[in-house]
Order: sequence, then C-alpha cells, then structure tokens
Amino acid sequence: MKDLKLHIIYNLGIYIVAFVLKFISFFNTKIKRGVLGRKASFLTLKNNLANTDKTLWFHCASLGEYEQGLPVFKELRALYPEHKIVLTFFSPSGYEIRKNTDIADVVIYLPLDTKSNAKKFLDIVSPELTVFVKYDIWPNILNELKKRQYPAILISALLRENQIYFKPYGGFMRNALFAFNHIFTQDEASKKLLNSINYNQVTVSGDTRFDRVYSQLEQNNQLDFIAQFKDEKLCVVAGSTWAEDEAFLVPFINQLQNKDIKFIIAPHNIKTVQIKKLKQSLNKKTILFSEKENAHLENFQVLIIDTIGLLTKIYSYANIAYVGGAVGKTGLHNTLEPAVFGVPIIIGENYQKFPEAVTMINSKGMFAISNVNSLKNILNKLIENTTFRTDTGNKNIAYVKKNTGSVIQIISYIRILKASN
Repeated sequence: MKDLKLHIIYNLGIYIVAFVLKFISFFNTKIKRGVLGRKASFLTLKNNLANTDKTLWFHCASLGEYEQGLPVFKELRALYPEHKIVLTFFSPSGYEIRKNTDIADVVIYLPLDTKSNAKKFLDIVSPELTVFVKYDIWPNILNELKKRQYPAILISALLRENQIYFKPYGGFMRNALFAFNHIFTQDEASKKLLNSINYNQVTVSGDTRFDRVYSQLEQNNQLDFIAQFKDEKLCVVAGSTWAEDEAFLVPFINQLQNKDIKFIIAPHNIKTVQIKKLKQSLNKKTILFSEKENAHLENFQVLIIDTIGLLTKIYSYANIAYVGGAVGKTGLHNTLEPAVFGVPIIIGENYQKFPEAVTMINSKGMFAISNVNSLKNILNKLIENTTFRTDTGNKNIAYVKKNTGSVIQIISYIRILKASN
C-alpha cells in the first residue's frame, strides 16, 4: 500500500515539476534552456535515428557524471562502431558543454520521467545496451526497460544508507534498481547496501574517474600561454574556486613578498561582474585569460582564467593545487584532476562526503584548511620545502594509479552481456 502511494505521489510530482519548471523558465535562463531542450528531444531522436539503427544509450545527470563515464563510453564507441550512440543529460550544465561531443551520434535532454515519455523514448531508441552513471535513477524509464528486457547497467554507483532505496517505504524506487542487469559500485559499503535489499548482481569495481584522469597523462597537455606565464617559476593553480575560496586565497597572495611565485585562478563562476571583482581585489600584477593576446605574460604574477574547458591541462603546470568548493557548502570539485599530475592539494574543511578526498588527506597528499592562517601555514611549507612538496604530490599520483582498472572490469562484463543477448 505504501509503495502504491509513493508510486502515485511520484507520478503526480513529475507533472507538477514539469509545470513549475515551465513557470520558472520565464525568469531563469538555465531552467529555460532545459525546458526548451526537453521539448525538442523527441523530434531530435526521430530526425537522427532510423528503425534499422542499432543503438547504445548512455545517461548522465550532468557534466561530472559524463566525465566519470567517458572512459567507458570511449571503449564502447570503439568496440561497437556500427551502433549509433544516444547520450542523454538531465542538467543543462552537462548538455550545453557536451552537446557536440564526438562520443555520441545524438545528444539530447532526457525527457521527464512520465510513463508515456518512457514508452515513447524507448519506442524510438530501442537500445541494445543502456549505461547509467553513478545515480539519477528514473523509475518509470527503468521499469519500462525491464519490462522490455533491454539490458542495462549502472556504473560508478555510490550509495548511502539514508537514500530512499533502503527505507521501508522505498519499494517503488527500490524496484527501479532491479531494472539493472548489473551494478558496478565505487566501494564495498555500496555493495553491502545493495545486498541488504537482496540485489546481488553487483561488483565493486571502483570509480571510473580514476581511469579518466589517468588517461590524461597520455594526452597533449601543452598550453603555450601557460608556459609563457609560468616562466619556469613555482606555480600555484587554484581551480574551480568560489567567492569563499577566494576570500582565503586573495589575502595570502596580496601579502606574499616573493615575486617569483605565480598564481593561476580558474573561478567556477566566470561572469564578468565576478571576474572584475576578483581582479580588483588583487594588489599583484594580474591579467585575465581574455586579455592575454600580445601581452608579455611572464611579467604578470596572477593569471585569472575567465573561460571554461582548460583547467585539466592547466593543472599539469601546477606545483601546488588548490581545489575549490569545500570551504562553503557548494561541494568539493574534482581533486583527482590535479592529483594525477603528482602535485600536493589544498581544499576546504567540508570534504567528508568525498571518499577520494578523505583518502588523500589520510595519506597526507592533501590538506584541509579552515581559515586564512591555516592556508598560509601549509602553502608556505609547500612553497619553501621542495622535498616535502615532491613527496606529498607523489602520494597523490600513487593513489590514482592504484585505483585504475574499473573500466576493464566493466567492459569485460559488457562483452559477455552483449554476447548472450
């Protein structure tokens, strides 16, 4: 009875959400992009897929999950070149940045999870394999997949005891998990939670992000303008910073007497007003990425990156990295990206929900700060002590390398699954 009530509430809630999103879209540009994008999803599918096409379907909530799933997507693209790949996003931030990715033939917003949309979507796509990344569990779509006996897997799953799947009243949502033929979890705790609800087709394969970032070492990470700016000096890269991070960083930079220390700041928010405010707060010679043309970058001490898409490569020039998001409540950004380049990392104190951060802090490759003084103490030590800095960074690359291999396990399973269907 409780499951039936939850089922009714959920389906009614989806229609309410659709109405609310349409209303909010009149006042919010990001929401508007999502509403208009979903409106076009079915037409885009019909225009790009034929009944005779063999398809694979990848779904990611947002950009982070896309990056997490990318090493698996690349392998499947190479293994099944005759298939068309449909990539769906829930969030505008994922769709807008990766809508032109060459990993997929069709990139769209996932239609809202109504029963009619689920049937309509699967009528068109008919995927031979579906891959969901980490979470974003949509019960109507997944139950329809199960009803049609379309194979599906969930990769890099990270589950918590307080989630609805593990509550006495969570049967409707819990059933959606059983639509997956197999679930690959990041840790043993997630596996035990699945076992507790009698879901046993589960493997602890780890986090595919380790494979993703480790592959970055094989890429060309050269950025001539960064090399020019760094000028072979010690460089601190602060990535994905928020205002609260910058409130710690700026005082340190402003009081620093050593002119040979370079700083690169890549804010999460690159709106003109925020960038201008950040630049004005610095008393060192500062230049923006957008101002770099024909500039003698080596003469500046601070470079602010007022664009997106460069941070991963920029980390390859770091001697020390600061990763934003954990000073406030916005959520820690990707710490594995700098870790793979063997640099020590500094973050804020609100990192407990991020397993990789907990591990790197315990292994002394990462340091958490809570105020300007604690940032000053650890930065000064890392700047002044070359041996300490090198040893600290080496712990991070060793941690990343140790945890690669998730993709091999997942692809091996998919080969067997596809062969049996």
